[in-house]
Amino acid sequence: MLKRISALFLVGATALTMAGCGSSDGSGGSGGSGDGKITMGFAQVGAESGWRTANTKSVQESAKEAGVTLKFSDAQQKQENQIKAIRSYIQQKVDVIAFSPVVESGWDTVLKEAKNANIPVILTDRSVDSKDTSLYKTFLGSDFVEEGRKAGKWLVDEYKDGTDTVNVVELQGTTGSAPANDRKAGFQEVVSADPKFKIIASQSGDFTRAKGKEVMEAFLKSNPKIDVLFAHNDDMGLGAIEAIEGAGKVPGKDIKIVTIDAVHDGMQALADGKINYIVECSPLLGTQLMDLAKKVVKGEQVPARVVTEETAFTQEQAKQALPTRKY
Repeated sequence: MLKRISALFLVGATALTMAGCGSSDGSGGSGGSGDGKITMGFAQVGAESGWRTANTKSVQESAKEAGVTLKFSDAQQKQENQIKAIRSYIQQKVDVIAFSPVVESGWDTVLKEAKNANIPVILTDRSVDSKDTSLYKTFLGSDFVEEGRKAGKWLVDEYKDGTDTVNVVELQGTTGSAPANDRKAGFQEVVSADPKFKIIASQSGDFTRAKGKEVMEAFLKSNPKIDVLFAHNDDMGLGAIEAIEGAGKVPGKDIKIVTIDAVHDGMQALADGKINYIVECSPLLGTQLMDLAKKVVKGEQVPARVVTEETAFTQEQAKQALPTRKY
């Protein structure tokens, strides 16, 4: 009987040792499959715009093509929902976590939890302001400051021969978000060099069409002379167009409009002359994201910053691009 108990104890101890070895290689979460396939937890901002919808579709389709199991969550533009989703992915022991941060601040605690669990993190589309860059492997996305600069350069060029004051109103993105902060900074950097450009009103439209219309209506009531609208995305610009037309003005003529994104509806408005210029911000990040995910799960080195290639569009360029536009 004693020999039998000793044998059982030895088997149990061996099993525990094997279980410990199997989970201590530091390569990330298990994904629950054990078949070499990657499981990714992706925490999306929401579905606030046409750009975001196209971004989600790109991630989902690219994951399927790459053979990556995708666990997807929609934060509905709330940081607490994203943090909850990330913690859920950590508990599920996914292999890699990717997310587009709703705002820049307040991520260190949950990112440290992911790091302690040996789960690599990839930032997509938006950055965080953490001083500890070891909390994530890479940031894939646009240069939002440069997008703001491009919008400002168009404005400066558009009014280069004039001397009269140019009154500008600005529809900002979600307060505290990286694109809102950076696009505003890039735009102001350029236009502030010429004193004739006056930003007479600036307020968040939360990246949505409905809020863009609402804020633009308020701008129009409180500012009798508006020359230019700078909207941080197409959807807010499209909402503003409704407000401008509702006020009996002609968008693109009475009030010139420059936006950022270049989604299909925005490009159509540009082609129709209701928007004057669009700076592109591509949402099609899925393929690059899956490639980066495979590399970081394998422990390979990746660039700390991966910038997407983008352009800008005039009315004629929009007409040419629309027939083959993917989003």
